[in-house]
This record gives sequence, structure tokens and C-alpha cells, in this order.
Amino acid sequence: MTNHQAKQQNVAFILGLGALALIRPIMKITGFIHIFGNEAVGSIAMTVLISVVWILIVIKKGMPNPISVLVLAGTSYAAFAIILSGILSPILDGGLQGPLTNPIAFISVFLTNMVWGFVLGMITSIIPYKKR
Repeated sequence: MTNHQAKQQNVAFILGLGALALIRPIMKITGFIHIFGNEAVGSIAMTVLISVVWILIVIKKGMPNPISVLVLAGTSYAAFAIILSGILSPILDGGLQGPLTNPIAFISVFLTNMVWGFVLGMITSIIPYKKR
């Protein structure tokens, strides 16, 4: 495999992790988040579940730089979530709402998810596993 092919696979991997995390806002939008009792508990439970899955996938894949991979996964999730909000809020609420209407919220979504990815990357990096 060439270096270019490896980079393309890493980008696809990172975007895939980010897309996987969209399950939480999709569950919230569809109301499935209430299977956990209420929205707050459901959001926390799904965040924990997604976090564990991200860590396990990165370990299984043997990614050599889990911190950068998971920071970028958090960043891609933030971008996907903002795009999803921008598409769905006019349809569901009748007008654009969410981070696209507030620069501070926009930045906050990215920073929060980058920190989330960083913390998960730190946890992953201290778990002994075979790195590629």
C-alpha cells in the first residue's frame, strides 16, 4: 500500500468514526433517545457508548496515533452535526436554528468535540495494544 492510499484510508476511517457518532443526534431527533428513560440520561448513555466503541475500534484497527485520530474524529463529528442541524432544523422547526446561527455555539461545538476526542485518544493511548 502506498503512503497516499494509507492516508486516504485514515481519512475514511476518521470520517467513519465521526459519522458513527451521528447516531446520538439522530436518536434525539427521532425520539429513540427516550429508550433510556429521558433525554438527558439517553444523551449521556449514548455518548458513553459511542466513546467506548470509538476506543475499541481504534484499538482493533491498531491505529498508531490514537490521539490525533480521535481528535480528528471529534472534529469530523462536529462538522457533521452542524451540517445535520443546518439541514434538519428548517425542516423540523421551520427555521434555521443551532450552531449555524450563533458563532460562539459554532466554535463551542468544535472545541467540545475536539476535547472529547483528545480525552478518548489519551485513554486509548494508555491502553496496551499492538500499534501498527
